Amino acid sequence: MTATTAPAEADNTLRRAVEIVDLAQRACAAYDRPDLGARLAAVRATLADPVVHIVVVGEFKQGKSSLVNALVGTKVCPVNDDVATALPTYVRYGKEPSAEVLLDEVPPRREPVTLDRVRDFVLEKDTGGVVEGATGVEVRLPRQLLAGGLVIVDTPGVGGLGSMHAAASLTAASMADAVLFVTDAAQELTRSELEFLRQAREVCATAVCVLTKTDFYPYWRKIRDLNAGHLRAVGEMPIVPVSSELRLQAVAGNDKELNAESGFPDLVKFVAQRVSGGAAARVAVQAGEAVVGICAQLTSQFEAERAALADPDAAATVMGELTEVKQRVEALKAAAAKWQQTLGDGIADLNSDIDHDLRGRIRRLVEEADTRIEEGDPADDWAENERWLKARAAQELMANYLLLRDRAIGLSDEVATHFEEAAGQVLRQVAITDPLSLAGTAQVEHKIELAKMKLGKQAMVALKSAYGGALMFTMLGTLSGIALGPIGIGIGLVMGRKGLREEKKRQRTSRQNQARNAVRRYCDEVTFVMTKDSRDTLRRIQRQLRDHYSGLADELARSNAKALTAASEAAQRTTAQRESRLRDLTAELDRLRQLHEHAAAIAS
Repeated sequence: MTATTAPAEADNTLRRAVEIVDLAQRACAAYDRPDLGARLAAVRATLADPVVHIVVVGEFKQGKSSLVNALVGTKVCPVNDDVATALPTYVRYGKEPSAEVLLDEVPPRREPVTLDRVRDFVLEKDTGGVVEGATGVEVRLPRQLLAGGLVIVDTPGVGGLGSMHAAASLTAASMADAVLFVTDAAQELTRSELEFLRQAREVCATAVCVLTKTDFYPYWRKIRDLNAGHLRAVGEMPIVPVSSELRLQAVAGNDKELNAESGFPDLVKFVAQRVSGGAAARVAVQAGEAVVGICAQLTSQFEAERAALADPDAAATVMGELTEVKQRVEALKAAAAKWQQTLGDGIADLNSDIDHDLRGRIRRLVEEADTRIEEGDPADDWAENERWLKARAAQELMANYLLLRDRAIGLSDEVATHFEEAAGQVLRQVAITDPLSLAGTAQVEHKIELAKMKLGKQAMVALKSAYGGALMFTMLGTLSGIALGPIGIGIGLVMGRKGLREEKKRQRTSRQNQARNAVRRYCDEVTFVMTKDSRDTLRRIQRQLRDHYSGLADELARSNAKALTAASEAAQRTTAQRESRLRDLTAELDRLRQLHEHAAAIAS
């Protein structure tokens, strides 16, 4: 299979899914089931825009932006030898080239900008970029690679495992369909890169290591082989060596041989087949499963009527069974339903566990910070400790967020099992927001006297202590009748040195105490913000699951009510009317069976 045929197959899969959903929508309209039609309308919207996110991550200055440019065949992400990317760039399909800056609001506010101003928003602050309040830039391009809903995300460099950028990149990876980890051919993978890759694989199963700058380093094959050995420790991961510069030259000159030499055909194949094609298949499967479930509801409705028509004497039995089903469906909608209790208890437990986990992590962070402060002097290392504190806080928040995400998905599965027998539907994806943007609202607002004593003040402290010591011993000597002379001066000098040392120690201890207080204030602010965010997130999840399953229960209730009405009317029909209606029902059930088979073929 070639990279060209993969998008074609994905398009065919989506086209078949759209046709089946359209048929099901027409059936819902014909059978007077607008509730089922509304659910299919949401499925149809997903098929129309199957968004797939590929997140490009890696250390600073490894060629991530150049890689994105080479993938789309144009220089859309700014590249600078001395300046690093500071904000993410989202590259997706658009009929005309355009760009919008995303501002930090809920939902994000968008402001159109020209393409040549993209660099003003995504580069580091000291270049005049990164406008206050901007969280990223979205660029739209008319590229075939992006036409299937692909969104390529160029992220800031992770800056080492302990950086806040690393935590943010891992969180972005957890929400992505695939991860492209970029490392250049200058050296083999470092320990921090391997640790980052291990964590990235835990949150996103589809990943590939891209070895860049092969045109610049002639020994890149040796580096590739060494990296392959390192990657076995974190799980099998393909390595694709590429040259972004050769790719751009090949695109500009339409040179197929140069394009093959750049290595990008293999990378495009990976993106087209395993990511874009996989996403199309996934949304098509979800659409097929939705149609299968709706066909089952409509079929059960008609089969009950057919059973009553085929044997009028058994109509009472059919109606009795439908009445029992009605009672079970009503019980599903009641507050005492098992799935309702599981959801309520699960959210309460999650709130408690996530809050306890966050407080435990922050407590350990404070203890680590105290140890670092105790070992040094804030006057010398506060700036480094402040960066460390923010990065460690980001890591702990990310771990707390991933715990919330995993536990919420586990809860949704548990609720689904309690509803599955009656609903037979696949749970919609639980939406969990990224908490790291909120973490950025907390700042280390310290009030620490970082300045050490200047030489003049040290001299005054030493002179004061020396004068006091010399005066005291001279007076003692005079009272005892012993003339100390020069010895008194020596004693004064010793006392002055001791006094200066004690004053320095006192001021250092004071700075350490101020630093500890600053750390605690920051951690309290982080805890306050993140506790509120996690509770809001869990409330949204609870409402989402409740509304989803309540909607399914309403659909089942309506299907059962229609079947009950039809069975009741069937008992009152004449023989001729029953035979005519039976023929109609047989035709309708045959059409539903065919639709069910086509939908099941896509869902399988």
